[in-house]
Amino acid sequence: MKVTDVLVIGAGPSGTIAASIIKKAGYDVTIVEKLHFPRFVIGESLLPRCMEALDEAGFLDAVKAQGFQEKFGAKFVLNNNDICDFNFNEKHTTGYDWTWQVPRADFDKTLADECEKMGITVHYDAEVTDIKINDDESSVTSVTMQDGTTEQFQAKFIVDGSGFGRVITKLFGLEKDSNLPPRQTLFTHYVDKNRDQVAQEPNRITVYVYNHNTWVWCIPFSNGITSLGFVGFPEFFSTLTGTPEENIKHLVDSHPELKERFGDCEMAFDPKELKSWSATTEKFYGNGFVLTGNVTEFLDPMFSSGVTLASVSAQKAAHLVIRKLKHEAVDWETEYMQPCMQGVNVFRTFVMGWYDGDLHTIFFSKNQSEDMRKQICSVLAGYVWDDTNPFVRNHQKQVKTLAKFIKETQREKAEA
Repeated sequence: MKVTDVLVIGAGPSGTIAASIIKKAGYDVTIVEKLHFPRFVIGESLLPRCMEALDEAGFLDAVKAQGFQEKFGAKFVLNNNDICDFNFNEKHTTGYDWTWQVPRADFDKTLADECEKMGITVHYDAEVTDIKINDDESSVTSVTMQDGTTEQFQAKFIVDGSGFGRVITKLFGLEKDSNLPPRQTLFTHYVDKNRDQVAQEPNRITVYVYNHNTWVWCIPFSNGITSLGFVGFPEFFSTLTGTPEENIKHLVDSHPELKERFGDCEMAFDPKELKSWSATTEKFYGNGFVLTGNVTEFLDPMFSSGVTLASVSAQKAAHLVIRKLKHEAVDWETEYMQPCMQGVNVFRTFVMGWYDGDLHTIFFSKNQSEDMRKQICSVLAGYVWDDTNPFVRNHQKQVKTLAKFIKETQREKAEA
C-alpha cells in the first residue's frame, strides 16, 4: 500500500493547482490521472482571475516559458457593424488584466510537469475504481495502474479534480441534473494561414453570433493554429445531415467572415462533437474529500468560465485541506461551498442571459455607460467574487433590469 498525506485525483489545472499549494505547505501529495498526457481537452481560453491561482501554485514562470498566446480581452460580433469589444485593462476590479489562450494538451502537461519537479508523484494511466473512507476521514483508494495491476493508496484526505471524469460524484452517487438545457458543440482546430490578412487581433477570444441560439468561438494560439467551435441547441445540429467535417465546412462557408478566414484552411484534426455537458452535484465536499473544478459544476463554454472556476476552487480547497491536516476546524459549507456557488451562479446568470438574448441587447446597445462596461468586463475577466461590482452582487437583477431598460428605450425611440 502506498501512503500519502493527500491523494489528488486528476492532473488537470484544478488537480495540479491544489496539489502544488498543498505540497508547498510541507505535505506529501500524490496525483493519479486516468489518461496519458499530453491529451486533448477543450477550455482553451483562460480568464485573468485564474492567474492568481497559477501564481500562488508557482506555475506562472513555467507557463510563460511556453510562449502561449497572450489574451487581453474578449470581442463579441453580431455582424460586421455590431461589435462589442472588452479590454481587460478597463475592468472594474483590481487584478490581472491579461491571461493566455492555450492548447490545453500543452498547458496541462506544463502544470503537471511542474508538480513532478516539486517532488509530487504523478501516476498517469491510473484509474480510480473504488474509495473507502474511514470515520477519521482517512481513506484507501483502489487504482488500476498502467500495467493492469491494482494499487491501493492510503491518504489523510482526497482532492477530486477529475473534471468530466467526476470520479467521486459517480462512485458516491452525488450526481445531480443541471438546470441548464442541453447544448452541444462541433469544433476543430484550423491551420490559420489567413490570420495575418483577415484577423485584426489574435490577442483575444472572438465570439460570433451565428444565429439567435447558436454562437461560434474563435481562439487563436501562438503556434498558428486557431480553435473554432459552433455551440447551440441539439435541434440546430439535428438539421445538419453530413459528416462532422462536411457539417463544420458548411457552417463556416455560410458565415462570410468565417469563410474568408477559414474556408480554404486545413483542419488540424477531424471535427469533434460534445453533447449535454452541463452537470452538477449535491455538495462539493464530504467526509475526507473535497471536489474541485468541473467535478463540482460545469456550465457552458460561453464566457470561458471552466478553467477559472477550476483554478479558484482548487486554490480555496487547498488552503482548507491544509487547515484540516493541521487539525483546525473547517466549515466547508460557508468557507467553500457557498463561495464556489457564488462564482458559479454569477456565471450561470451570464450564460442564461446570453442564450435568452438579454446580453445581446446589452452588449450591442449604443451609447453604453462606461461604469456598466467596466463592471461587465470584470465578470468576463473572471472576477465573479467581487461584491463591490453590481453585476456580481445583484447579478440576476442587474442583467434583467438593464436589458429591459435598453429594450424600452429602443422601443420609445422607434415609436418617436
